[in-house]
Amino acid sequence: MVIMSTVLLMEGIMVIERKNYPMLPQPVGAYVHAVSYQGLLYLSGLTAFGTAAQTGDLVEQAEAIFGQMRDILRAEGIGFERLLKVTLFVTDLADLGRLREVVFRYYQADLPASSLVQVKGLFLPDLKIEVEAIIALGDRAESG
Repeated sequence: MVIMSTVLLMEGIMVIERKNYPMLPQPVGAYVHAVSYQGLLYLSGLTAFGTAAQTGDLVEQAEAIFGQMRDILRAEGIGFERLLKVTLFVTDLADLGRLREVVFRYYQADLPASSLVQVKGLFLPDLKIEVEAIIALGDRAESG
């Protein structure tokens, strides 16, 4: 489901697309999965909420999250090489080495800018990681 909002400006039309992807757990709050504007896609924080990994460890949850991100990228007709910036929020740094193995496997050689933030908790006690991202949409025919 794609919800489109259009804002008119003096010089022309600015189009902001607010998107929900049917293959992801549907949002349970006042947000959408992603917003695209001027060739960029801003992903809301992805978690393992609503997946089989919700009660799993950090690595299982990271696998679910990066799998969701892969599904979004595929739906947009692009790949991980378009990932510009990620922010990872984790509740415990004990499995950082294993987490890095997961992200390197998904990123391959296309490393994004990245921030890692340790937080006291996420919106449910079971959740151990949340990931936000900014992705370059640009000319989608160049990628796949």
